[in-house]
Amino acid sequence: MQKQRHIHLIGICGTAMASLAGMLQQQGHSITGSDAAAYPPMSDLLAALNIKVHEPYAESNLEPRPDLVVVGNAISRGNVELEYVLDQRIPFCSMAGILHDEFLPGRESLVVAGTHGKTTTTSMLAWIYEVASRKNPELAPSFLIGGVAENFGTSFMVRPTRPFLLEGDEYDTAFFDKGPKFLHYFPDAAILTHVEFDHADIYPDLAAVKTAFKRFVNLVPRRGRVVAFDGSENVSECVANAFCAVERYGFAADSTWRVADLRHDETLSRWTLLRHGAPFAELSLPMAGEHNALNATAAAALAAGQGVPAEAIVEALATFRSVKRRLEISSVVEGITIIDDFAHHPTAIRETLRALREAYPGRRLVAVLEPRSNTLRRNVFEAALVESLALADRVVLANVFRSESIPVSERLIPENVVARLNDIGTPAAVYADADAIVEVLTPQLRAGDIVAILSNGGFGSIYQKLPRAIAHSIAAIERA
Repeated sequence: MQKQRHIHLIGICGTAMASLAGMLQQQGHSITGSDAAAYPPMSDLLAALNIKVHEPYAESNLEPRPDLVVVGNAISRGNVELEYVLDQRIPFCSMAGILHDEFLPGRESLVVAGTHGKTTTTSMLAWIYEVASRKNPELAPSFLIGGVAENFGTSFMVRPTRPFLLEGDEYDTAFFDKGPKFLHYFPDAAILTHVEFDHADIYPDLAAVKTAFKRFVNLVPRRGRVVAFDGSENVSECVANAFCAVERYGFAADSTWRVADLRHDETLSRWTLLRHGAPFAELSLPMAGEHNALNATAAAALAAGQGVPAEAIVEALATFRSVKRRLEISSVVEGITIIDDFAHHPTAIRETLRALREAYPGRRLVAVLEPRSNTLRRNVFEAALVESLALADRVVLANVFRSESIPVSERLIPENVVARLNDIGTPAAVYADADAIVEVLTPQLRAGDIVAILSNGGFGSIYQKLPRAIAHSIAAIERA
């Protein structure tokens, strides 16, 4: 029997770390954790698991002394708990390392990687396997997803069956391991969605990003498969020297898996999926956006190749319920729909706004962006950001999150983005923080508006403050 241990997680509120905490708890370990800031959905997940989050970081959080400490990849030297761990020689490891050692031996590792679409595609794949397991219990999946999959109400599941589905992150692993996390997962089969320059804080250029993905592809055994998007030269380069079979998916006529006759009806997408040019299935998905149809196609292709029946794939995609913070309707107040989306890269922002245009035709679209990710806080994507945000009818930017941590020469200047948007006819403005945005924006909104809040963090609790302010504003008008 496996020895049960006290395991402490530093940076427990990260999406993968919170999920790992639940997985380790499910294995019978005693879990403690700490973070600098906790916010939904991961704070809600940890609360539901009765795992207390200690705030802020402190040496006392490591009392009693844990058997093992998992150090999150956002934790750097100088963190008070990490320094205590090193001084006291408490055994420590990374999230990816313990995942490999504790959960993957003897499993079939299916990994979804790519610059965009990982979370949604992994969630779709997990739900496909879940539906298929109703007739074949051996297909019941274990999974680790970088977000809360709404079909499951969780971001993780651990079962005794073989399939283990993982979102493969190209970000670095820990302060002592600067390689990508996905290099620890040794996939039996994999999906590669997109390859673009991202994570400008750790990758110097696109070439370095492509090198990471090439190494990932190189881990897949000859008996395995890589399902790879056909609309990207970068993806093509990354799979060119694969030792395993490569199946392309997308719109190209010669791809193994081809999307045909794609049509959208507000929040419903339908298409014919062709396999080697022959009809495989008629698919429907209760989500808008071409990118979501492509994500679903990738999940369908990988599952089918692993022996999942077509009828299970059709049923699963038709009943898929998305992921928390991915085009999620946060609230509807006085006819104003507030959307919460994790968009953290200009391409993701573009696809999110395109999908909202398809889902809500004819309605005014207001984009509210917090430049928070390590990529968006830098000026390398300034031109691409302007191009993406121009898809909205109006744009509101917050100041760069923790701008002081970005060198001035590399830092995004929101005023530059706003000026360029105004120059091309898209009204835009920048405000200091969530409170200022709520104060200015609330009286300008009207019934029928779609407000897309774009951030990969808590954004000053704007998701709660804006609907509350709208409701109070309407109530004050009615009282008058």
